[in-house]
Amino acid sequence: MDALAEKYAKIFKLEAKLGYTNRAVFGGMQKLAVNLLSDAREAALPEAQIIEVSAKLKDYEALNAEERRQSLIEVGKVLGISSIEKLPAVEPNQETRSPAEPKIDEQPQKTTRPQPSKRRSVGSNRSHAASTVGLDAPVSVIRGIGEKQAVNLERLGVRTIRDLLYLFPRRYEDYSQLKPINQLHYGEEVTIIAKVIDVQVLRQNRGRLMTEVIVSDTTGVLRLLWFNQTYVTRYLKPGVFISISGKVDNYRGRPVLYHPDYEPIDQQQLNTNRIVPIYPLTAQITQRWLRKTQFNVVHYWAERIPDYLPNSLQKQAEVIPLQEALVQIHFPDSQEKIKQAQYRLAFDELFLLQLGVIQQKRQWQGLEGTPYIVEDSWLAERIENLPYALTNAQRQALDEIRADLARAHPMNRLLQGDVGSGKTIVAVLGMSIVIAGGAQAALMAPTSILAEQHYQTVLKLTTQPGRYGAAFLRPEQVRLLTGDTSPSERREISEGLQDGSVKLLIGTHALIEEPVTFQNLQMVVVDEQHRFGVEQRAALRSKGNNPHLLVMTATPIPRSLQLTIFGDLDVSIMDEMPAGRLPVETRIAYPFERRNVYELIEEQVRQGHQAFIIYPLVEQGENEETKAAVEEQQTLQEEVFPHLKVGLVHGRMKPAEKDAVMLAFRNGEYDILVSTSVVEVGVDVPNATVMVIEGADRFGLAQLHQFRGRVGRGEAQSYCILIPEREDAAENERLAAMTRTNDGFELAEEDLRQRGPGDFLGTRQAGFPDLRMANLADVHLLQKARNLAEQVYAADPELKSAEFQSLKAAINQFWPELPGRGEVS
Repeated sequence: MDALAEKYAKIFKLEAKLGYTNRAVFGGMQKLAVNLLSDAREAALPEAQIIEVSAKLKDYEALNAEERRQSLIEVGKVLGISSIEKLPAVEPNQETRSPAEPKIDEQPQKTTRPQPSKRRSVGSNRSHAASTVGLDAPVSVIRGIGEKQAVNLERLGVRTIRDLLYLFPRRYEDYSQLKPINQLHYGEEVTIIAKVIDVQVLRQNRGRLMTEVIVSDTTGVLRLLWFNQTYVTRYLKPGVFISISGKVDNYRGRPVLYHPDYEPIDQQQLNTNRIVPIYPLTAQITQRWLRKTQFNVVHYWAERIPDYLPNSLQKQAEVIPLQEALVQIHFPDSQEKIKQAQYRLAFDELFLLQLGVIQQKRQWQGLEGTPYIVEDSWLAERIENLPYALTNAQRQALDEIRADLARAHPMNRLLQGDVGSGKTIVAVLGMSIVIAGGAQAALMAPTSILAEQHYQTVLKLTTQPGRYGAAFLRPEQVRLLTGDTSPSERREISEGLQDGSVKLLIGTHALIEEPVTFQNLQMVVVDEQHRFGVEQRAALRSKGNNPHLLVMTATPIPRSLQLTIFGDLDVSIMDEMPAGRLPVETRIAYPFERRNVYELIEEQVRQGHQAFIIYPLVEQGENEETKAAVEEQQTLQEEVFPHLKVGLVHGRMKPAEKDAVMLAFRNGEYDILVSTSVVEVGVDVPNATVMVIEGADRFGLAQLHQFRGRVGRGEAQSYCILIPEREDAAENERLAAMTRTNDGFELAEEDLRQRGPGDFLGTRQAGFPDLRMANLADVHLLQKARNLAEQVYAADPELKSAEFQSLKAAINQFWPELPGRGEVS
């Protein structure tokens, strides 16, 4: 230790002599941190102290001169350098801030600097952002994690010590609640310890492989079964003791576990007689190694992570301290402690989520917008000129949009309504109000074919004389801009937008390309909102001066998502269908009833209608048992419907090819369209009356409902046939729900409950934070988080008080990517 202290004392004194300018060693002090790891371990320095001092030096470049001096003193004390406190102070005229220092340190209040302590986390004598530098150190500073393991951990999303702390167990083995095999009951979730007796791979009919493992615990034997997962034989060998978790099922009158979780165990695990965490794994990472690593990390670092939640809010939220939650989520003392830890960590995510969403809404409401007001008589005339009467839901949504447009700050509204509920006509009336005030409007759709569909609808509604008056716009004032628009037409449109002669522009993402410049864009409508990234919407909005924003979706949004993902928007709900629409008749058909389904299609085509057939995959080979669009289209055309025209569209086709096929189908050139999920959004084919969904059990409720919405858009009775992959899958809960109701909002709530928000939306929200613990379907906890977030902003709108500084930093850390949301000023 003396040699170590002497070596580093010379370096630290040289650094002080150079004015703490990070020039004492080549590459800076951060480079020295790498050498310190091996030097300190050779000197038998305690591992926790090694990590701490190494992390301090890694952050050295970001510190100002005085903080660098304090950091060297703290490291010197750990290394046993006797004269370390005599390092000279910083000269008064010396630069006090490094260019790399985080600006988040700049707080309006002066803080008292606590005395250094070996138990305090790295930089804990600074503000919240700097105090967590140790937590944000790479995992490679931890003993036992080399560069290769650091790369392996990165596949689990782990780069820093903080990431490791927040890599939560996916489940637990409760060795205090083990059950013997002879006491198992059908339907219960169990964990047992047993010895592998026999392993076999059996080939069933249709070539399916079944792996059968027989295990015993001296009280009885149990069969474990896997289908098409022969790799388990590499790990499960006769004589191996394993822990097995799963649901007890029935196979030929005997208990069985299908596809259970399993883990090899040793005597030490059995002797713990406690709850053991089971973590997600990746290649080269074993459960035992990760559990041991987590034990060391959690017990050293959990108590050092700052709790951003003030005590008063902890009491109101009824949550345990963050430090306790992190210990108990990894190594719980009881099942009750697991629940308490999960509740605290879930609350944290929803609370920070709500703070960011509310901040976004407050920022939007603080902007200055242009109000647009029309007389009742003007609007009444526009409504009278429509080809059909508005529903009550349409009138209510229009009233809300009209009120928004009349305000002095920009509208920011979500218009959600089921497929066919008439959202487009409401949006057109809203845009008409802005256009009547002398401004321009734009409508952006996710695909070219949907943009063209909107264009045709808008032309009919705005450029043709109505029953009681002249047309509102001329055809040349409404233009369509997509990727297929020719250069000459694009120039013509651009000139019209700049001189104001083009009043309404409809298009795809081409609308946000740089050359598109508006004279006075004052309203933006975005269709299928969740399919556009936040950045795309912001780019379109930036083309106007704080334009009014209306986003539409045919995916009914559950209440919980209205509070979160769409929480910065006001919401209008259209839950009423236009008069004359017949509800789609939905049935489940077993695979052996497919011939009856084909006869239904034949009958409908004879009556002059068309049909969709949806498949889950594009081509065979992605999954041996799942039917695929390419092969099935060929079979249907050649063997089943040789006298009909069967088209094909799928996601691997170029956009222009897809659009050509969809337009041909809409124009009646195909009788049947075979497709993957690309038809989910927006295509309007009123003549289609049959929707057949193969492998229906592989789709979520929201998708199934969207598919069903492609038919039933005309006056004829329509049908939706759900065909699961296997006969036993016909009892699938989602499929049964589809036959019970056509209410998209009811199905959306059920879908969110079953699958969670990520799968529900079908695509990851751009910039939306990952939720590791919270469930957005937990409306009660969500509402509690919302109420407390609103309470915080009501008490301190700018979060300037001292007690909210850690909270302020936590918000910015939670919302790193979303423009305008994370910055709480």
